[in-house]
Amino acid sequence: MTITTEIDDDGVAHVEMCRGSGNAIDLAMARGLLEAARECAAARVRVVLLTGRGPSFCVGGDLKEFGALPVERLAGHLVDVTDALHGALRILAGLDAPLVAAVQGAVAGAGLGLAMAADLGFAAADAHFTAAYTAIGYSPDAGVSWLLPRLVGPKRALDLLLTNRRVPAAEALETGLVSRVVAPERLQEEAAGAARALARGATEAYGVTRRLVAGAFSAGLDEQLDAEARRLAAAAVSGEGREGMAAFLDRRAPDFTRAARR
Repeated sequence: MTITTEIDDDGVAHVEMCRGSGNAIDLAMARGLLEAARECAAARVRVVLLTGRGPSFCVGGDLKEFGALPVERLAGHLVDVTDALHGALRILAGLDAPLVAAVQGAVAGAGLGLAMAADLGFAAADAHFTAAYTAIGYSPDAGVSWLLPRLVGPKRALDLLLTNRRVPAAEALETGLVSRVVAPERLQEEAAGAARALARGATEAYGVTRRLVAGAFSAGLDEQLDAEARRLAAAAVSGEGREGMAAFLDRRAPDFTRAARR
């Protein structure tokens, strides 16, 4: 088993990559990520917490697997791997539930895409990030060519993609690759704590907010303002919106989990 998924009573889906020290993505692991994403969608989880077991979060594709294939099979195999991996990313991006990632050690290739896909990305202070693709004559996958320019800008993105230089955690935080940098021994605790806090929040409002932010780079100002107005009006009359307003007027903490059960 290369992926484990556990959904706790708070609605937090704990998805762990557990394939050796580098969690390199082979076809089985890509399909495992897709199945985990489908399970999260079916269970309507409130948060997804993505982690990698061992010294490194994810070093990208399994180059040993790819290199062992005859050249006439390689292209089709990579299509199968990316179809599964990209399917997982599409599902996770479409959830209302936020994605939290805890990353440590080496983060490279598709692992970089998984880390950047997180709404809240926690990095251990000793983590380091590398695009790695062009170093072996490959081009990006896992949404890296879409996410990286949006997070760091096109010039910095090309710098990282063409030179494959190693980015330490401090620079990753400064340039927007991750949200927070924490001591290595506190990484899992900090990320899990953030996931639990988000699980108590307004999940439907999180989903709307995720989609508004994702669409902001392709929408004009007028279109974005119209979308904000429509979605705000819908949120105000939703169960979460009614609970949030009632809690504000009653001067109490909102119970969004109760609103979700209505």
